Amino acid sequence: MVLLGGCTSMDVVSSPSQALTRDAAQHTYLGAWAHQAEQRHDAVSGMTLVSDGPTAFALRASLAAHAQKTLDVQTYILEGDRTGRALLRQMLQAAQRGVRVRLLLDDLTSRNKQAMLAAFDSHPNIEVRVFNPVTAGRGFRLTYYLALVANFDRKHRRMHNKLWVTDNAVAITGGRNLGDEYFEVDDELNFNDLDVMAVGPVVATLSGSFDSYWNHPLAVPLRQFASARNDAWHDLLVALGEDAAQGNALSTQPAFRRMVGESGRRLLDSLVWAPAIALWDSPHKLAVTGYPPFGLTVMDQLEGAFRRLDDEMLIISPYVIPTQAGIDYLKHLAQRGVRLTVLTNSLEATDVPSLHGAYAPWRPAMLKQGARLHELRGNPAAAPERAVGEISSLHTKAVAFDQDRVFIGSLNADPRSLWWNSELGLLIDSRELGQQLWDLARQGMSPTRSYQVTLEEDSSLRWETRRDGEWITTNQEPGGLWRHLKAKALRLLPIEHLL
Repeated sequence: MVLLGGCTSMDVVSSPSQALTRDAAQHTYLGAWAHQAEQRHDAVSGMTLVSDGPTAFALRASLAAHAQKTLDVQTYILEGDRTGRALLRQMLQAAQRGVRVRLLLDDLTSRNKQAMLAAFDSHPNIEVRVFNPVTAGRGFRLTYYLALVANFDRKHRRMHNKLWVTDNAVAITGGRNLGDEYFEVDDELNFNDLDVMAVGPVVATLSGSFDSYWNHPLAVPLRQFASARNDAWHDLLVALGEDAAQGNALSTQPAFRRMVGESGRRLLDSLVWAPAIALWDSPHKLAVTGYPPFGLTVMDQLEGAFRRLDDEMLIISPYVIPTQAGIDYLKHLAQRGVRLTVLTNSLEATDVPSLHGAYAPWRPAMLKQGARLHELRGNPAAAPERAVGEISSLHTKAVAFDQDRVFIGSLNADPRSLWWNSELGLLIDSRELGQQLWDLARQGMSPTRSYQVTLEEDSSLRWETRRDGEWITTNQEPGGLWRHLKAKALRLLPIEHLL
């Protein structure tokens, strides 16, 4: 019965809704705050890169605290940990002030938090929807995954977008999910990640992307699967408040000052004003059978940026699986004199060793075409001297086209992001932000933080790094035995196109 249920579809009637209009947004505090800066710049947007995890958390908390009309949050993962619960508390407090809160989650990572989310959803000003849900077997992990397998071709597709928009005036998008490791406060694993905070015309476009997903038939109200009594949100708010009182959540007090007074003016003054467009996969990409048309993908929209490349391209991605098509394109770039630089995770740093196994065989081909390859070193969680908040893995997803154009968002350099996930990002024409992205990459590619991978004359690989002031070179890939075994195991399966 579970398997048959996994093949069924769900006809759900849900009420459409739209982002706050731009005119109405200007009558909010944040709308007026952003508008005073926009008036000095014609038809361009103001943006700042957010690479520091605690700052990324504080900005989101501040945007929730300053919301007056609407708060739209779209994410692949919302953890039930310290930062996840702290941000839920900020959203719930905004709803108490009369703010309409729309929370859109991918189904795969929301199932085990249904009771908490149902309590959150019980507030009259809040609605939670899950994208591309498995409709059967949700009560237990085993039955859920059986139902997923029964309709795998349709249900393995994931909404990977990350977006936070307040009053259709200020937006944050990039690579971060909502959880401790993405804000660099986890006790074991912390990610190097990157967001863009934006004001100006591009915010309305980002809100349009949210609406296109929120109003799509694949976005199903959570109440279809889980419900709570009408006042359950009150108990949840009390519990979340106890978290904060006990010090189990990050203090958001510094965040409240970021967009008011002198600190708010400094933040506006730090924005880089430049042309920017929001690019996203059509949500219908996740609804088609088999491979979606290329025209539904972000990569189709990025084609012009790839054509305009002159000298060099930078790819920063935690997962890199070029496939043969990518190698063929790399040959094309080499023939044009364009050099590729890649920063990704080493085997010892990746949070998914199995994906590293799909990437590893392609390294010689990439290096033969002149690519420069850097792999971030890991910091083993077992190391006794390791400090809480120390970066141990790369999660940034960004591309630099030469020095003056960047794409920053949720898109990994792998087939899953191209074909099976939905993704979102900003394409920005700015030499200043381009230089900032290259500077961040150079920090990650420093010999003290990463390995440079090169190709020997006998086609073997060499890893070179610097520790304690000494150069270290090895022909054995760094990483423990268990990680090597997990990386190699995946190569036995013909599933590279799904990774």
